[in-house]
Amino acid sequence: MIALANINKQYGRQLIFVDASFQLNPGDKVGLVGPNGAGKTTLFRMIVGEEQPDEGEVSVPRKLTVGYFRQDVGEMRGRPVIDEAIAGSGRVGDLHHELSSLQAAMDDPAQMDDLDRILARFGEVQEEYEHLGGYTLEAQAREVLHGLGLADDQIDGDVGALSGGWKMRVALARVLLGKPDVLLMDEPTNHLDIESIIWLEQFLRTLPSALLMTSHDREFMNRIVTKIAEIDSGEITVYSGNYDFYERERAIRETNQQAAYARQQAMLAKEQRFIERFKTHAAKAAQVQSRIKALDKIEKIELPKKRQIVKFEFRTPPRSGDQVAVIENLHKRFGPRIIYDGLSLTIRRGERWAVMGRNGAGKTTLLKMLAGVLTPDTGDVRLGASLRMGYFAQQSLDVLDADLTIIEQLQQDFPQDGLGALRTLAGAFQFSGDDIDKRIRALSGGEKSRLAMARMLYNPPNFLVLDEPTNHLDLATKEMLVDALKDFDGTMIFVSHDRMFLRGLGSRVLELGGDGGDSRDPLVYPGSYVEYVEKTGHEAPGTHS
Repeated sequence: MIALANINKQYGRQLIFVDASFQLNPGDKVGLVGPNGAGKTTLFRMIVGEEQPDEGEVSVPRKLTVGYFRQDVGEMRGRPVIDEAIAGSGRVGDLHHELSSLQAAMDDPAQMDDLDRILARFGEVQEEYEHLGGYTLEAQAREVLHGLGLADDQIDGDVGALSGGWKMRVALARVLLGKPDVLLMDEPTNHLDIESIIWLEQFLRTLPSALLMTSHDREFMNRIVTKIAEIDSGEITVYSGNYDFYERERAIRETNQQAAYARQQAMLAKEQRFIERFKTHAAKAAQVQSRIKALDKIEKIELPKKRQIVKFEFRTPPRSGDQVAVIENLHKRFGPRIIYDGLSLTIRRGERWAVMGRNGAGKTTLLKMLAGVLTPDTGDVRLGASLRMGYFAQQSLDVLDADLTIIEQLQQDFPQDGLGALRTLAGAFQFSGDDIDKRIRALSGGEKSRLAMARMLYNPPNFLVLDEPTNHLDLATKEMLVDALKDFDGTMIFVSHDRMFLRGLGSRVLELGGDGGDSRDPLVYPGSYVEYVEKTGHEAPGTHS
């Protein structure tokens, strides 16, 4: 279907691909993995023709349709969300938009003289639209947009009124509705809540299209892909299996390669000793030369490249009182929407609360009220004694100084600590080598999130309030963070759409209803997230029947 043969690609001195080959076959569901900067986006761009290899060949059949979801969604405004979603549907999408234009023309008094022609054209377009299943497409578009979390008023409203995160969902719907032969997806879960992620998993599993995607969500990858293509040091290596299989198999291959390297080094040393010992002996000259030539022909085994994962170890936070936070008879509304109508909750020392709920149920609102960023309409939020709070939200990134480098920011925050300790801190959050000299203004969203998290956790508070802490984090950082937080000797309440994070850390669950959910009273579940899933039969409130 799509084949890359002996691809070479270089940016300046950086080698991206070196004689790399890869094939995507009909029906394949492939996860694309590799360190940041390895070339994942470059591979996508070569497939869609936006970049060319320096050498080698990219073969894409002419009649093959390719849908590409990327993080840069482009300009969206001036038409309803449903029209924008249908725009990727080829001929039927074009007809949909022509019908909308013709309907507007029929209502325009200035075009009354041309009404006969407009009506005739409307009839032609409507007939072709119906023949191609256009009205079915509208129903499908609503189904997909609902699945991605959009409400009816959003679907029928102007796409330009949506925030960037919601526009990403519309862009995702547009690609899915196009039903391409091949679907390329760059981090499709970045802006989705857990309900939408679960819906997308089910959709992609039944999609006949071939799929090539990147994702920082281990669970998402495990449930969809049947192959992993790893880009590392210019090569593409394919593993048959899901992400968990890839990790196990990669570890086995590394162990075997280390053993083969050790055996070869022992053999080379033995041969070198022979050569050194007898190179001046005339009687052995032929043997020495023969062995030198043999050594020159041997393909040298290299040690597998070790990915450095620095473990982050918490300093012990000060002990808080037994009652960390008490919420009593909490009421909050935004205009006509009632978010909380009498919520009461006590958070005790050592508990780790996972807050679940559909969009609009009030998850972020609750965390903001605990952090003192938002005040309740009525009711009390009382924080306990000896409490030091750490609040992480996407707004946490705004307090970073764009003109500083990473290491300068850390030195400014922690002037009493030595450079070595701060380098170790940066390394734990995947900033190694020259990375620490990057200016903050040049960092990606994920890099800024890592830096903000590092600053908050270095001198740890004893009460963590975390709103989507894993957004934009890569798998290695996410797993390091979960491991570190398991050892955290304090109290947590968090919102997360990452099931690895929820399973690893949630010891209590608060499930919210409200207008944005299904109007049920909040459910306080006294067990872990794992037990909550077993008990309720669903992974998130919006996914049960």
